[in-house]
Amino acid sequence: MTLRFGWLSPAIGNRFSDQIPIAAYQDTAILPTALPHFDSLWLADHFYGMDRPTDPFLEAFTTLTWLAARHENVELCHHVLGVGYRHPPLLAKMAATLHYLSGGRFVLGIGAGWREEEYAAYGYEFPKPSVRFAQLEEAVTICRRMWTEEYPSFDGEYFRIASASAPPLTDPPPRVCLGAAGEKVGLPMVGRIADMWNGPAGDGFTRRRDIVRNAAEQAGRDPDAIEVSVTLERALPTTDDESARLVEELAGHRDLGVDHVVMDFGHPQDTEPVLRFAEQVIAPLRA
Repeated sequence: MTLRFGWLSPAIGNRFSDQIPIAAYQDTAILPTALPHFDSLWLADHFYGMDRPTDPFLEAFTTLTWLAARHENVELCHHVLGVGYRHPPLLAKMAATLHYLSGGRFVLGIGAGWREEEYAAYGYEFPKPSVRFAQLEEAVTICRRMWTEEYPSFDGEYFRIASASAPPLTDPPPRVCLGAAGEKVGLPMVGRIADMWNGPAGDGFTRRRDIVRNAAEQAGRDPDAIEVSVTLERALPTTDDESARLVEELAGHRDLGVDHVVMDFGHPQDTEPVLRFAEQVIAPLRA
């Protein structure tokens, strides 16, 4: 199995970045060096930061579209969109547009949402988890119909469309990546409907992976068709030994069935460790 690598670019700015959003800094200082070695570019979906709401924080869809125009040949995915933040038919149209303009590089990364205070601050309803997950499944259904049918309609419990055309239709349409960790609802949904899963690594990973695989089999799907990704927050290596430890760690994830590791390196300001990671970690794991 060839391990794929994603780069997560922080949308936030803070005192460590002189209040400049890190994704904006990385656009010119880091990404031109990094992305030729990576398979995908990811951006989180929040409206403001966790520590200080006044810290700069870039809107996810606008920023990923901007980055898509500036950096070619990488897949594009959010980490992950909250289903309650954008009306599903509009989200479907936005996704279809970015997929078309980027030459088929967009993956719809989406989840049920979790940050209640952010929902409240922006005036969104924050229903109980069972409702949010039901809304998520309806949203994915709407997106897929609008991406593949000329006159799509859907009448669900929470959302509905009536001949909601979203041309131009692309072939293939965007894939769907679900961000989920819940063993009763979220992971079985991944197995039923997702093309890709982004979940937590660490304790319990194999159990969560098996829930996804079993749900896929029960739905008549090939479990191996679901791409498995995990996100790791690590420092870039600065020595050969640090690189070797990362190779060992990432090989361990690969051996457990991970196809795609999304790396959150924070705010690197030097490209030397980026190239070290590419040469001493990515290259041997792809060999």
